[in-house]
Parts: sequence; structure tokens; C-alpha cells
Amino acid sequence: MAQKKLLRFAQIKEFKNVLEKPTNMQGQWSTFFKNDNPIILELACGRGEYTIGLAQLHPSKNFIGVDIKGNRMYIGAKKALDNKLNNVAFLRAEIETISDYFFPSEIDEIWITFPDPQLRISKSKKRLTHPRFLRRYLQILKTNSPIHLKTDSPNLFYFTKKVIDMYELQLLQESADVYAINECVEELKIKTHYESLDIAGSKKIHYLQFSLPTSIANFDEALQKILVAENDLQQ
Repeated sequence: MAQKKLLRFAQIKEFKNVLEKPTNMQGQWSTFFKNDNPIILELACGRGEYTIGLAQLHPSKNFIGVDIKGNRMYIGAKKALDNKLNNVAFLRAEIETISDYFFPSEIDEIWITFPDPQLRISKSKKRLTHPRFLRRYLQILKTNSPIHLKTDSPNLFYFTKKVIDMYELQLLQESADVYAINECVEELKIKTHYESLDIAGSKKIHYLQFSLPTSIANFDEALQKILVAENDLQQ
């Protein structure tokens, strides 16, 4: 297994659709994709199933899967190359540094699919819908752009709802059981390897779509309220 990982790490460095902590990429993605189409991120993309699924549904948009784990990313990157999906790229980098790779308003949407829910209270600040991450997303998203969360973790689902409520964010869509919806949209039907494992044991997939404040100033004001109520968010 260790040898297989090493081989993948070596091969992924040669993939034209994978960038590892690139420099000077802010504002250069339209050049990379050779078009000015909207750019959508999938954060914590893992094997890239959602990145690829969305790209196949929307060939007129560009999709970038972001993760630090190259061994998993290799699977999605190779599939994209094999299927000649020119609207797919993968960025190997820490999500904490996401604003280093994009200019303000360069991103049209963000998908967060089955991230680690970081169930321990001591690790709540690592949840990808924690205020500290949302502030980073605000720096690169276009105004009123949606953020999508799809998770099998009820803890992360309700934690995020609490954040939305405390920040007075705009909640656009909500479902505590995606597949119970009679007319589930195609984007929500995409399934990942980790979804099939049902690690949370909930047998339900939760979904939230929301947007952030229109300015950093509004966000910072809300952030102060969140910091005061940090203990409540960690429950």
C-alpha cells in the first residue's frame, strides 16, 4: 500500500489537471481553463467524485476539486483525464490557505461534500462551515454566491444551521433527508465513496445551501458575536 501511494504521488505530479500549491494563480484560472466560464470549487474533494459529477452535468462551467490528500485526488484526476474532461482541475493545498489561490470574486459557487465533521468539541474550529473558514470563502466568492453543504453527519448539519442563524446568513435551501425529496435535483443525486460507507450511521443525507454577507465589514461584526458564543457552537 505504501508503495502504491508513492507511485501515485509521483504520477500525479505529471498530471496536467493537478496543481500542487501553485504560485501566482490568483486571477489566472481563466487562462488555465482557456475560457471565462464560471468557476466552482469542491472543498475536501477526496476522490473527486463530486467534482467530476458536477463537471459532467455542467460542461459550460469549470470545476476545481481542493484537497491536500494526493493519494485520493489521484483517482479523480486520472478519471478526468481519461474522460477528457477539460473543465476539471484539482488543487492540492490546505483549505485554510484557499484565498492564496484566487482573487476576490473569482469563485461562483462552493460545494462542501462529506467533509470530516470533526465531532470532538476541541476540533470544532476545523469544521469547514466554522466561521473562520466562512470568512476565507467570503474573500473569494462573488456576491450572493451559494455555498452547498452535503453531509451524512447530523452534528455538522445542525452545527451549520446554528452558524447560519447566529450570523443571520441567507438560508437558500434545506433538507434533513435529501433522498426523501420527490424531485431531488441531479446535482444532489451524485454519490461519493464516503457516502456509500454511511460512516455516521444516520442513513440520511443532509443538505444546506446558503450565502454569506455582502461585505467583510458585516462578516467581521457577526464574527465577534460568534466568538462570544463559541461555547454554544461547540455543543
